[in-house]
Amino acid sequence: MTVMPKLEDLVDQSFDPFVVEKLSTGDCPDPYPRIHELAARSPVIEGSYRMQFTDVPDAQMGHLPQVMVLGYDAVLHVLTNPEIFRNKEAFAPNLGKSFGNTVTVMDAPEHTRFRKIFQKAFLPQVVAKWGESVVDPVVSRLMENFIHRGEADLIEEFTHHYPFQVIYAQVELDPAQGPTFHKLAIAQLLSSIGLPQGPEASGKLGAFFTELLRQKRANPGPDLISHLANVEADGEKLPDDVLVSFLRQLMNAGGDTTYRGTSVLLTALLTHPDQLAAVIADRSLIPAAIEEALRWEGPVSSTFRYCSVDTEIMGHPIKAGTYINTVLASANRDPEKFPEPDKFDIFRKNTVRNLAFASGPHLCIGQHLARVEMTRALNAILDRMPNLRLDPDKPAPAIIGHLLRVPEHLWVKFDAS
Repeated sequence: MTVMPKLEDLVDQSFDPFVVEKLSTGDCPDPYPRIHELAARSPVIEGSYRMQFTDVPDAQMGHLPQVMVLGYDAVLHVLTNPEIFRNKEAFAPNLGKSFGNTVTVMDAPEHTRFRKIFQKAFLPQVVAKWGESVVDPVVSRLMENFIHRGEADLIEEFTHHYPFQVIYAQVELDPAQGPTFHKLAIAQLLSSIGLPQGPEASGKLGAFFTELLRQKRANPGPDLISHLANVEADGEKLPDDVLVSFLRQLMNAGGDTTYRGTSVLLTALLTHPDQLAAVIADRSLIPAAIEEALRWEGPVSSTFRYCSVDTEIMGHPIKAGTYINTVLASANRDPEKFPEPDKFDIFRKNTVRNLAFASGPHLCIGQHLARVEMTRALNAILDRMPNLRLDPDKPAPAIIGHLLRVPEHLWVKFDAS
């Protein structure tokens, strides 16, 4: 049996990385009027997406030449031309410092080799099995804490916890180490802005996963790390440094995005009670509700690429060395692709798919797991919280942020069981 390594906390245990992270995502109540205004002017606009919504200087990227790319066609062009618009240079100064040699920071041919192996580990049929064995027990355990009360804050008591606890279960982490794990996972992101807690957290998570991986290779089990350690494609397995870097990123890429996606899904349905009623009456509408929530308020509003050669986007010249703010939120609310794009409508007839999980070779590896988790969470809530509605005595939910949007609270009432 594996003896779980002990995670070391930050030296300064009073340091709160969550406060710093919250500052970086902003408190903008609605970035879309500005996004629409920019997109109406041009699909390519000089400047930084971040600086449209904050006066706080960007110490990390502010000195670099940047353009914003807006609208579905322009964004898709960037995402699907990786030989021109590269990941490595775009993310090496930030995510590379935090996570190491992760697939997000790779380009072909290295990225192609390793992604092929990861894709085998996250095939839909593999992920579907985790729904019942891993996701459902976590969801049920969390709901037991409030199901008897007839009221809850679904953000603070549920969505902010369950995707991360799914990850803890997948790697067989001792629940007592969960808070330290979460803290280190967030703190490592601070490497990109020069705070010493960033590399400290990355080092401690790296040491933890290196030892855990050694143990799992010697005594594999049904857990995710054993699975990743042994999966292969074309006779090749994942090298330790690539796997450890992926595991460092898992908390952020897997947990955080699902937390935001589920929070937005529940908020959207509860603030559109007619559509919530339709989903309650017909659960086959859940996939459409999830896709519409991802389109309407995707987990990430903008991502970066690096222009490696002189080129053009929609007829606009782009110089080599330019950093591209690829505004996914603009693509997903492009009125030419999604009529009345600011309206949440699970019955909308889409002619194109949303880009919430990006597109091209860097399409999110964990997208199938995110959808499984969102589906399982919503089904459990509808099963066990009858007459679900917003709490009229509490403030209505407000989705905030310019980069990673989510409501801070979602107060609800329901018939207690």
